[in-house]
Amino acid sequence: MNASTDPRLLGQAPTLSNAHLDALEEEAIFILREVAAAFERPALLFSGGKDSLVLLKCAEKAFVDRQRGGQIPYPLLMIDTGHNFTEVTDFRDHRAQQLGAQLIVRSVEDSMKRGTVRLAHPGESRNVHQSVTLLEAIEEFRFDALIGGARRDEEKARAKERIFSHRDSFGQWQPKEQRPELWTLFNTRLHMGEHFRVFPISNWTELDVWQYIEREQIELPSIYYAHHRQVVERKGLLVPVTELTPPREGEQVVEKTVRFRTVGDITCTCPVESHAASPAEIVLETLAADVSERGATRMDDKTSDASMEKRKKEGYF
Repeated sequence: MNASTDPRLLGQAPTLSNAHLDALEEEAIFILREVAAAFERPALLFSGGKDSLVLLKCAEKAFVDRQRGGQIPYPLLMIDTGHNFTEVTDFRDHRAQQLGAQLIVRSVEDSMKRGTVRLAHPGESRNVHQSVTLLEAIEEFRFDALIGGARRDEEKARAKERIFSHRDSFGQWQPKEQRPELWTLFNTRLHMGEHFRVFPISNWTELDVWQYIEREQIELPSIYYAHHRQVVERKGLLVPVTELTPPREGEQVVEKTVRFRTVGDITCTCPVESHAASPAEIVLETLAADVSERGATRMDDKTSDASMEKRKKEGYF
């Protein structure tokens, strides 16, 4: 007897299992604890976006006991372009305060004032220049490990990267010199000036993230859910109409019901049409999606097939 003929299951709507989330969560918690044990000055990259909020939830489970208390043993670090969505930065501050966590914010604008970042023109996206500010923050605080929420399903270059990703003394990633990771054994040896980028949710997918958000009832910035927004259609993407991204000559401004699958700098992040107003509804949408979230929403990834890998080699997240 199979599921289609079992009388106990006839008439019942099919359900999507989330039992695998326990294994993914366990792996993430193990990695987060491994970082705390292996490094002297780690930090958790925290933007207020969904992946970093999932990561933060796992860190909370790893170190904070409901009865005995405790706190996450490393600070939260945000690299702010100055062009982030206010809904996200406000939520970032709220969540850090809620946890009593130390939040360090370093700004691309400060790097511009120092002259270490120079824009080609005033309208250039600052997103790629976060690498400079990030490396400056690493030097300032002498961080030896940065924990990020990147996932392998997001983009080709990230699919190639190890969970413990070694960076040389220039902050660069060398894909051909990555260390093997067999049987969950991580090589954490560092020379002076080097550091690691660590990605505890590397093996998660966008669907896993939304199932976890639904299961754990994780609060998110409102722009992740359906809302009305003025946009223009440009190169197959919906570009939000803002002071930073005004419509170009000949473009028609329309109002659509949209949500953001991923959030970043306003100048390069686009929403998608959607009426999903809850994690459960987004899970269903994600099941039907045939384009990755970055492929569907990020203008900066469309410059070339190797654009992300080039940026990561230069120190990007």
